[in-house]
Amino acid sequence: MTTLTYPEVGATRLGPLPEGYHHLHHRAAVGHGRADFETAAAAVTEWRMHRGAGAGVRATAARADTGVGVVVSLGVGPLRLRAHCEVVWAEYGETRTGFAYGTTERHPEQGEESFVVELADDATVWFTVTAFSRPACWYARLGGPVVPALQHWYARRLGDTLRRSWSAG
Repeated sequence: MTTLTYPEVGATRLGPLPEGYHHLHHRAAVGHGRADFETAAAAVTEWRMHRGAGAGVRATAARADTGVGVVVSLGVGPLRLRAHCEVVWAEYGETRTGFAYGTTERHPEQGEESFVVELADDATVWFTVTAFSRPACWYARLGGPVVPALQHWYARRLGDTLRRSWSAG
């Protein structure tokens, strides 16, 4: 039984993004070649990207798949914000791998966010974050224009985390 808080489930995969939400689209080159693609794909779908970017992750499975419950948390102590989600789609392909999770009743926002790694014809490895969201509680509404800025910052941080995962090694 799902507790998703928005009706446009899957829109980050099929598009277009629904009206009435803040939209986020961030795309970054994070590597080159099959090995970088496979490393990035595993980091994304096994929650290592989020953890590497400083988020806490509790998931009901070791790998993203439809129906997996996820709690992503940021902050420290009493200032730790927890975002409860459910994976709404996952894709594992030869040149495209990723997933999206949607917000559940215990999430401060309503919407969906996808994390996709693609291997282009020129062997560039691209990482894309696509999301639509709007406030679902008083403190998210209070955050106003700061919340979308933080979402963009976090999307860039995730891409930087993927890029560093093999360039540092």
